Order: sequence, then structure tokens, then C-alpha cells
Amino acid sequence: MTPDQYCQQKAANSGSSFYYSFIFLPTDKRQAITALYAFCREVDDVVDDCTDPHIAESKLQWWRQEIDRVYLGTAEHPVGKALTISLQNFSLHKEYLNEIIDGMLMDLSINEYQTFADLNLYCHRVAGVVGLLAAEIFGNTHRDTLKFAETLGLALQLTNIIRDVKEDAMRGRYYLPLEDIQRFSVNKADLNKPITSDAIKALLKFQVQRAEEYYQKAYQLLPKQDRYSQLSSLIMADIYRTLLREIEMDDYRVMEHQIKLTPLRKLWIAWKTYRREKKLAKQ
Repeated sequence: MTPDQYCQQKAANSGSSFYYSFIFLPTDKRQAITALYAFCREVDDVVDDCTDPHIAESKLQWWRQEIDRVYLGTAEHPVGKALTISLQNFSLHKEYLNEIIDGMLMDLSINEYQTFADLNLYCHRVAGVVGLLAAEIFGNTHRDTLKFAETLGLALQLTNIIRDVKEDAMRGRYYLPLEDIQRFSVNKADLNKPITSDAIKALLKFQVQRAEEYYQKAYQLLPKQDRYSQLSSLIMADIYRTLLREIEMDDYRVMEHQIKLTPLRKLWIAWKTYRREKKLAKQ
């Protein structure tokens, strides 16, 4: 199995919505973004799968060393080798890859965030810089496109937090800011239960509205001349915003069951977004 095949399998097996945003990309861009996504999955799996935080930290430090090897052309892991190939075509900032690892390390030492400002740093590291790297791969001609990418990354991460609030709470992680939890008179212990109280519903409604504000802000930042080059990002935004609407229509019952979109529906959203953006690009 080649490094690129390994990354493709990693992306496909994850079932992530990101996979559907790659399908309209040319070969070199699809190779690079798939390698980046596979890297994110590898380091995220370290945190999720290792029960011993010391072992997890050691593995993440190995990945930091692997990043050094990527830029020296001596990568050992298939994902590292695929990232090395990406560097032949794109200028991917090494410090951004290290920031992603910094975000994963936060998961080993921080289980809750007091304020949204505190959470913002975490979201920047695990999602915002991923957006910045993706924008470099997709192509951009205006500095505001990078602001768009980082803001959209935050919006996507906030959506993930809302979707996975119960699963995270059962792992002892509370990404919803404690100031918000307290504001809506929710007990942290209630986030482990399959019950959607009125207080939890109000809390989640507030989180959905905040995420939507970040989507709107991201769209406003995207310059017209870079809109079509950021097609994959727009596909991701449409898929995740659809998920937010599903959560709203289901009356915010993410505590009771998992809310997700089927692969066919994600593919349909990707196709509709592609058609829409292609038409706009011709105008």
C-alpha cells in the first residue's frame, strides 16, 4: 500500500463529512488535503484511543518528531511520507502542523473550559489552523480568504462540539464553556444522561446560534475572487450547516440519540454546492 493509498483509506474509513468535500478537487490538491486529513485523524486517534495520558503524550511527541522528518524528507510513517509529497506542490507551514498537535495535547490536560475565550484557543489549534492549511492547498489570492478559512474552521468545530456533547461528557470532557452551562442552570452531570431538559435545550439552542454566527461571519470574509477555489470548504460548510438544521428540527435532542447525515445525503449536498458555485463562477 502506498502512502497515498493509506491516507485515502484512512479518510474513507472515518466516515467523515470531509471526505465528500474532496471529490471535486484536481489530483494534486486531493492528494495534499487527504494527507492533511489523515494526519489530523492519526493524532486525534492517539487522544481518543489511549487510556494512559502518558503514553498518549509520548505518541504525540513522536508525531512532532515525524513532522520534523517530513520537512527533512526522511518521514517514516505513511502519512508523513504523503505529507512530504504534498510539500512538492504546496507551501504547508510546519508551525501549523505543530499547532494541531498542541491542540491534541490540550485534550490530555484540560477537561473543561471556563469561558468561550478559553475554548477559542483550543478550536483555533484543532480546527482553525487546519482551515488555514486547507486554504493554502485549495488556493487563495486574498488575505481575507485565510480569515475565512480560520473562521469557518471554528464554526465547524463548534458544530462538532454540539453534535458530540454527550459522547464527550461520557469521556469526562466538557467543551461547552462552563460559563454557558451555568448561565442556563445546567448541571454538568446532566450532560451524561439521555435526557433533554428544557435547560439543556436552551443551552444547545444558544450554542447552535453561536455556531451559525460564525458561519455567517466566514461567508462575509470570503472574497469573491477566491470563492470557487474554496469550493471544498463551502461544501463542508453546507454539510455541517445542514447538520445544525437537523439538530434544530429534532428539538436539540443530541442527548438522546446521535444526529447525523447519511452518506447519500452528504454526497447530494456536495453535488448541489458544486453546481451552485460553478454557476456563480461563470457569472
